Amino acid sequence: MPILPIVIGPDNPILRKKTKPVPAVTKDVKQLIKDMIETMKEASGVGLAAPQVARTERICIAVIGGKITPLINPVISGKSKEKDLDQEGCLSLPNVWLMIPRSVEITVTYKDLKGKKQQRKLKNFDARVVQHEVDHLEGVLIVDYATS
Repeated sequence: MPILPIVIGPDNPILRKKTKPVPAVTKDVKQLIKDMIETMKEASGVGLAAPQVARTERICIAVIGGKITPLINPVISGKSKEKDLDQEGCLSLPNVWLMIPRSVEITVTYKDLKGKKQQRKLKNFDARVVQHEVDHLEGVLIVDYATS
């Protein structure tokens, strides 16, 4: 499984494109996810989105409850009004750490590796990681709404 190069820079056009939904969970999609997991582990990350490895699919992986979870076509369908301000970094923005406001709780709907629809309610750190990765799928980076 190759380690994929991570796309770097706040002005990189690859990181600014919205991703396309994945029509089916194919062997290629599963291979991409395996490669993304290896890449994220190598970079000591807690999440990685397809645009960060120069791909256009709506796929990300996130550490949820201590377990690496692939999210295919994720959509955040609910967010708490309560927000929390915490420091975030990004594998595509090395050495950048910013205070980012995020909803404390979210509901995310996605497909798993078997193509089955899943819905999960996430809180705190798990919710923060998924919000960060879904932002990537929309072409949004932490520098876009950082508070100093």
